[in-house]
Amino acid sequence: MPHGDHHHHAPGHDHGHGHGPGHSHGPAPGERGFALGVSLNLGFVVLEAAAGLVAASMALLADAGHNLSDVLGLLLAWGAVRLARRRPGGRRTYGWHRGTILAALGNAVLLLVAVGAIALESAQRLAEPAPVATGLMMAVAAAGILVNGGTALLFARGREADINRRGAYLHMVADAAVSAGVVASGLLIRLTGWDWVDPMVGLVIAGVILAGTWGLLRESVDLAMDAVPRGIDPAAVEAWLAGRPGVAEVHDLHIWAISTTETALTAHIVRPGAAMDDGFLNAVQQGLRERFGIGHATLQVEQGDPAHPCALAPAETL
Repeated sequence: MPHGDHHHHAPGHDHGHGHGPGHSHGPAPGERGFALGVSLNLGFVVLEAAAGLVAASMALLADAGHNLSDVLGLLLAWGAVRLARRRPGGRRTYGWHRGTILAALGNAVLLLVAVGAIALESAQRLAEPAPVATGLMMAVAAAGILVNGGTALLFARGREADINRRGAYLHMVADAAVSAGVVASGLLIRLTGWDWVDPMVGLVIAGVILAGTWGLLRESVDLAMDAVPRGIDPAAVEAWLAGRPGVAEVHDLHIWAISTTETALTAHIVRPGAAMDDGFLNAVQQGLRERFGIGHATLQVEQGDPAHPCALAPAETL
């Protein structure tokens, strides 16, 4: 799936992001998806590793290792979903929501490690092609397409709104692609006798997975660094805030991700001569939620008194 198509919080998003600790993007059905995905894939890893030993197929063993890294990735993502539900308290005033971002980062790193393992194994097999029991190899890899494709469908819904679910989805799609490559190479080897086809296909698949994972890694690093989430234009948010009734200036604007599905904002708004107005604050917060998917906004309203200038007004001030 192209990463450019992903919008963290597109304008008009109506999922109601960040409305208190009870909010959660993946309720019980989502967790059942994780449980089913982990069970299916763990069982298949054991089967594939055993078949790899019987068939003397390094391709199957490498694929089993790749599948195992994905099981670990699913467990990581599942744990993050559960952590995000824990209520804030004590020193953790944001709760455990940031765990979803750390899990997405961990998933991307795991995928890169898996790609490295596949590439290394393929390069070694390319240097010294070895005969493989192609019948068993193709049968087990074909089963892998079904297992991984079915698991990917569990995470297909909601992946656009949550980088973490997309990480799990990408893991499964990558595995299905690897299994399809193993089937195709097994068929070609059987027809032609070219043992080098198997590692060559492995290298091509590793390249495809690497290209897809790079975007996931870059975006999860951005979120971990408190960058503005993709799909939100900070200039558009600032212009919208500046256009609210009575607003003369907006400064110290920050937009960042609390979790993979929740976005926060803080800003100083200068409204000369305006009294304290809860209606204004509510309207702005509702507008930010509906237009930009920003559900956790904190606004400081100032009079703009030149005798007491805001120390955070310069744009370069944190």
